[in-house]
Amino acid sequence: MSILWFLPSRLAVLSCIWSLCLAQFEYLGYPPGYPEPVEDQYTAPQIPADVPRIQLRLAGEKRKHNEGRLEVLYEGEWGTVCDDDFNIHAAQVVCRELGYSEAVSWAPSAKYGKGDGRIWFDNVHCTGKEKTLAQCESNGIGVSDCKHSEDVGVVCSDKRIPGFRFLSPLNNNVDSLNIQVEDVRIRPILASYRKRIPVTEGYVEVKDGGKWKQICDEEWSPMNSRVICGMFGFPGEKKYNARVYKMFARRRTPSYWEYSVNCTGNEAHLSGCKLGHSLLAKGNSSCGQGIPVVVSCVPGRAFAPTPMAGYRKAFRQEQPLVRLRGGGVVGEGRVEVLKNGEWGTICDDHWNLVSATVVCRELGFGTAKEALSGGQLGQGMGPVHMNEVQCSGFEKSVTECQFNMDKDSEGCSHEEDAGVRCNVPAMGFQQRLRLSGGRNPFEGRVEVLVERNSSLVWGTVCSEGWGTMEAMVVCRQLGLGFASNAFQETWYWPGAVSADAVVMSGVRCAGTEMSLSHCLHHGDHLSCPKGGARYAAGVSCSETAPDLVLNPQVVEQTTYIEDRPMFMLQCAYEENCLASTSSSTPANSYRRLLRFSSQIHNNGQSDFRPKASRDSWVWHDCHRHYHSMEIFTHYDLLSLNGSKVAEGHKASFCLEDSECDEGIEKKYECANFGEQGITVGCWDTYRHDIDCQWVDITDVKPGDYTFQIVINPNYEVAESDYSNNVVKCKSRYDGHRIWMYNCHIGGSIGGETEETFPGLLNNQVTHR
Repeated sequence: MSILWFLPSRLAVLSCIWSLCLAQFEYLGYPPGYPEPVEDQYTAPQIPADVPRIQLRLAGEKRKHNEGRLEVLYEGEWGTVCDDDFNIHAAQVVCRELGYSEAVSWAPSAKYGKGDGRIWFDNVHCTGKEKTLAQCESNGIGVSDCKHSEDVGVVCSDKRIPGFRFLSPLNNNVDSLNIQVEDVRIRPILASYRKRIPVTEGYVEVKDGGKWKQICDEEWSPMNSRVICGMFGFPGEKKYNARVYKMFARRRTPSYWEYSVNCTGNEAHLSGCKLGHSLLAKGNSSCGQGIPVVVSCVPGRAFAPTPMAGYRKAFRQEQPLVRLRGGGVVGEGRVEVLKNGEWGTICDDHWNLVSATVVCRELGFGTAKEALSGGQLGQGMGPVHMNEVQCSGFEKSVTECQFNMDKDSEGCSHEEDAGVRCNVPAMGFQQRLRLSGGRNPFEGRVEVLVERNSSLVWGTVCSEGWGTMEAMVVCRQLGLGFASNAFQETWYWPGAVSADAVVMSGVRCAGTEMSLSHCLHHGDHLSCPKGGARYAAGVSCSETAPDLVLNPQVVEQTTYIEDRPMFMLQCAYEENCLASTSSSTPANSYRRLLRFSSQIHNNGQSDFRPKASRDSWVWHDCHRHYHSMEIFTHYDLLSLNGSKVAEGHKASFCLEDSECDEGIEKKYECANFGEQGITVGCWDTYRHDIDCQWVDITDVKPGDYTFQIVINPNYEVAESDYSNNVVKCKSRYDGHRIWMYNCHIGGSIGGETEETFPGLLNNQVTHR
């Protein structure tokens, strides 16, 4: 029987190989003077048809994003790999298949915990040159005599392969037909949409056999449009003027793709939809009475086109119930939900793309690209509010999904925090910024594309005032993660001579902007005394960053008052740890000190290191120690109207690992002029009885106050999340004793409760 008779009755999963959605701008070309887009350095490997299609991931306990238990997806089932005969060559193949530049090491005997399901590979032998683990010699897929106590793990380099894309590795077989779609785009047709960014309305086109083709709308449903819009970063779809498109279709004969598609609407990607009827069954390639499929998508608030103010009316400014934290680029982060006035996290048990997509749509993004588990984007603080989340995909909020929080699930820790990576609209920001002259794609002199004399030219950014926040925006705009350093001299990164001239100055960023052009900066009247070239701004970026969080309970439990004689405070006086009135205090009098302990955790994905290198640390003779950061924390006592009544500061003379979570070794120790820092999963404790670990309240009158601590207040070191660097407490002082209560991390409670605490909401800049 002809294969065509089987197609209508036998539905198969259509899996597509996509490029990034920049293809939707292809029809526009580039204006004169605009450089052609740089081709990615990564080229997808060509895997022979007879090699089994597999997918890899890293999972397990107590791990960073680039390490973990090796798991393999084969025929829809996840399994593991046995450590027998596994070596660094096999790890190299695995890491490159996952998009990392190289392997660092591998770990036997279920170091990252025992996996579940089948053990797909055993006695693996790789040369290191294979394109996929499935090409390595082994006993055969599913042939193993191992137990899960022998599950292998790998550690990959932090560095990603530039331009690497996760491609769908599944076969596209429909009764032995191999159907592969090379790309999909939304092509704007109407003049009013052609110059609009992002592209929100137009034909849905697929690239098949190197040619763009339209899809017939006879069997197209709103659910299909919902999935398409989600893929391109839009949370929803809306109706469009069909009459205009019918007129357009009559004037120009479309070229139709042979197949239709059936989506249920909760798919995260078109590759999850099923293949429908073939137009070839009708004996021709026409669409009958139909026209090409058109979608009209509704962008989220952050991406709504500015000329269309009507978009914004659909969104009300309310207290959000869900937020993302710790992500390096727009649309990714650890998922946090607000419950009973307190922010908490979601446990990753049963966490999947459907639930992640509900989060993404709720926040104004499209569908989810990845549902992340194992605290891959850093660990949160506070309670774990939800576990075993199960969504249908059509909920307005993840808080409407079914979940379980019984006694059996209370064992969830922040090591299991769930995260998401969402599809976001193509705004074209990356094409207007580049890093030049660096040794790798993650560093270089910052060069921006601006319009000068009716033409587009590349130029540099003035480095005056250039700092971590500005560098953060650059790295985010380029999709390179977090800033690791901001440079005010770039003579060692010679960029293009034609781009030496300064075209942007006075840049001041809050750190949350999507583009450097969104930051405050001078207009046409530039001001840069040093000029560009060797004094141009530069950055280095990293996919990971530390995240310092202060333990509020330790502050609350260790606070007390001490009256200390002035003659015992000479070192503290020299280091400006006392109030200004201490300069006129006799040596035999006392200063009243509010003492407390600080326990500072690193919940991020990389170690916290001082900005200054060891050879530039400052020796303080009085205390006989080095200061690696002159200002590490601010301590302030605030009146109820927010004015400062007393202050202190702590220089980080000794950043070290005081204690660590189980299984993590201490790395930093101050003794013998050792390296300073705080390892991921460790914390540094400043005891209440060391110098400067106080606020001088000698001149403070009895009353009610707010006590505030800010870590890394000058943003000297880049972090993945500055919003959790503040701790605030309510305090009452009666002239003899002090009470500290309701201590919490800034931004960890609901907005209404937070408003009762004066001072900083968090350490995130809103205006500089």
